[in-house]
Amino acid sequence: MEHVHLAAEEDDLYSGYNDYNPTFDSEELDNDAGFQQAVRTSHGRRPPMTAKFPGTAIGGRALGTSFGSRMPMASSMGRPMTGAVQDGAARPMTAVRAAGYSSAMTRGSTFDPLGQSKGPAPPLEGKSEDTPDEKVKILEKKVNDLIEESCLAHGHGDLQLSLDRAKEAGRKERALVRQREQSGNADHINLDLTYSVLFNLATQYANNDMYAEALNTYQVIVKNKMFSNAGRLKVNMANIHFKQKNYPKAIKLYRMALDQISNSHKEMRIKIMQNIGVVFIRMGQYSDAITSFEHIMSESPNIKTGFNLILCYYAIGDRERMKKAFQKLICVPLGIDEEDKYIPPNDDTHANLVIEAIKNDKLHQMERERKALAEKFIMTSAKLIAPAIEATFAAGFDWCVDMVKSSQYVELANDLEINKAITYLRQRDFKQVGAVETLKTFEKKDSRVKSAAATNLSFLYFLEKDYDQADRYADLAMTADRYNPAALINKGNTVFVKKDYEKAAEFYKEALRNDSSCTEALYNLGLTYKRLGRLEESLDCFLKLHAILRNSAQVMWQLANLFEMLEDPHQAIEWLMQLITVTPTDPQVLAKLGELYDSEGDKSQAFQYYQESFRYFPSNIDVIEWLGAYYIDTQFCEKAIQYFERATLIQPTQVKWQLMVASCYRRSGNYQKALETYKDIHRKFPENIECLRFLVRLCTDMGMKEVQDYATKLKKVEKMKEIREQRVKSAREGSARGTRREGSASSVGSPNLVRTPPKAIVGTPDPVRHPPKKDSEVDIKAVSHPEPKHSPLLDQGRDSGHSSHGTSAKGERLSAKMRALPGSNEPYEASSQRDIDASYVDPLGAPMERPKTAAKKRNEDDDFADEELGDDLLPE
Repeated sequence: MEHVHLAAEEDDLYSGYNDYNPTFDSEELDNDAGFQQAVRTSHGRRPPMTAKFPGTAIGGRALGTSFGSRMPMASSMGRPMTGAVQDGAARPMTAVRAAGYSSAMTRGSTFDPLGQSKGPAPPLEGKSEDTPDEKVKILEKKVNDLIEESCLAHGHGDLQLSLDRAKEAGRKERALVRQREQSGNADHINLDLTYSVLFNLATQYANNDMYAEALNTYQVIVKNKMFSNAGRLKVNMANIHFKQKNYPKAIKLYRMALDQISNSHKEMRIKIMQNIGVVFIRMGQYSDAITSFEHIMSESPNIKTGFNLILCYYAIGDRERMKKAFQKLICVPLGIDEEDKYIPPNDDTHANLVIEAIKNDKLHQMERERKALAEKFIMTSAKLIAPAIEATFAAGFDWCVDMVKSSQYVELANDLEINKAITYLRQRDFKQVGAVETLKTFEKKDSRVKSAAATNLSFLYFLEKDYDQADRYADLAMTADRYNPAALINKGNTVFVKKDYEKAAEFYKEALRNDSSCTEALYNLGLTYKRLGRLEESLDCFLKLHAILRNSAQVMWQLANLFEMLEDPHQAIEWLMQLITVTPTDPQVLAKLGELYDSEGDKSQAFQYYQESFRYFPSNIDVIEWLGAYYIDTQFCEKAIQYFERATLIQPTQVKWQLMVASCYRRSGNYQKALETYKDIHRKFPENIECLRFLVRLCTDMGMKEVQDYATKLKKVEKMKEIREQRVKSAREGSARGTRREGSASSVGSPNLVRTPPKAIVGTPDPVRHPPKKDSEVDIKAVSHPEPKHSPLLDQGRDSGHSSHGTSAKGERLSAKMRALPGSNEPYEASSQRDIDASYVDPLGAPMERPKTAAKKRNEDDDFADEELGDDLLPE
């Protein structure tokens, strides 16, 4: 303590801080004449100063100031000598000369304390790359750059480039190891770099499906004891064996990886056990898979594992455990925030801005995806187990709905109810009361569910052709949700069947505005424009649709038909050629190609496609008729016989096919077979005049005794025909006279009535647009088997036939061929073919109905696609 000095009470601890040397007083420099004179005087010509203190560099002489010459300023007194004692304290040692000042400076030299006048400094010397350490560092950088390039190439989808970069990185890394060994630094090998190179190489091998090389590379890593935690890579090796369907090896590696991972990595162990369960499912060992999945659901339940567990229980048919697993599935926590968090309060502007910013950020998108996935698994599970857990699927759906209503997925209950109704529809039970009643229960629900239910009800009633109810529910669906494209399409369809095509087009356009990717609306809009005669606009719609649905057979058929209607057969043939690449066995498409080639005059191509169509569908009367006429035209009547015989089997009540068979026998010179055929026709159709005429002529020329009997029958039948025609004529004349008499009586009996001009009859054809056919143009099909009446939606084949010249030309040519079959110069010709056709009328009134192919359905321009009516029928 003797070295501790205490300050006296009267001493001031902070004294001396405000004292300063008067030399640094610069406040009076402006008034100092000597200083101002020194400033204005040149530095080199300044007079020498006498030293006031010996030994210092600055002398001092008294300079006159404004205060008088006898009072020198402190600034001109000079500074104390280095080492001199002043005021009892020694002055510290300083430099002899000032910075940048030299006494040897010549006259005119500049002040350059930093030496800038010498020019720029020389460049720094580069490090030599010849040293071993520098070579190692350069190689390490190259290896890391190659690994990064490999990963980036894989991210861009260029798998081959990523593999090449990974291989090059491996070569550079081996060169790096050799460099270290040569420099004697083998103990300082970078193991992390080696691990990264090998791991990236193995991953790129696996991405390029080079599984053997990938397994070998992983094996190198796993066997090296210097790599820590390398055992986890056995999971990757097991994944490769799983892709190779080597399931036992995959399970073995999964279990080895599971043994090498500690219990602290719980999430990793759960994922490996989930993989083991999936492999057991692939192997069909559902009991072992159930063991793995049950353990996961007890430790860390998740949606995927719960769904897989339900699948396993369903596979083994355990009803009770299916119910328990479904209850566990709907209780799995998703770990996402409630949607109420994203509802902005009205009073807090700052909070509104924050909520608006996070409403659609990456985190919220991930939450929505997770919730959507959970809802998908729950819906799929309910639809899967509902028919299995109870006696009926309705009772099973009811149980699932009750369970869902008591869970966090309350809004899914309505969707399950709709799926219940859709299940009825998939069973083709459209009249099932349960489906309609289930959908009707949603009329008082919220708008989203109401719109979906009303859309499906509209679809149901449309299928049942109850268009009023379909229109009513389409309006209800639109009222609930005006932006529902399916509701707008159904509304447009109900208007379409009422032939209000302009209004239907507006509904289809609105559906497209709400959903530009709605292909059903675009398809129906094209059909509507086609009905309105706006063929160019219809063509634009179907071309846009073809850009979306590249392989749609219906779209290609419509495009071909439109080009045919636009009188561009070459484009129509091109589209049909594309169509047969999609449906090569469609007989209707092949027949259409034959028809177009026939209209172009290419008989050989037409024959080829008609023959292919007959091979796939040998019951098409039009194709059979064309092929028979083709063989007759080419003088191969024997080959035509088989086609007309097939037509006889298809339409046994049509006498013309049997007459054609007999005519072919007669033209080929087989008169005996022709006579037998005519006799058989006479037994089936005893009142057929043409058959009797041919029998009379054949028996006369062959000298047979039956000629008198057939002649008598012929006269009797002709007389009956005349009597029948006279009765019909007299009945028509009587009805005409009665009509005139009633008209004259009404005009006489009501002379005071004001007559109004007659109204136009709806449906009367325009004489300019629909010219009547001449007698010579009457087609065989139009006389012998009249067309049946159809619904307002006419099939496309008939519609295009009346609007295109190709079909009418085909009918005229076939009629001419059929009329010319017997030949006017042959001895057995009785009359023209027109008389043969006109003498017989099919008693059934219509041809036999043939099964429609897929292309025949496409041939109907108003047959809507299945999706366009029930766009919301399959919500998944």
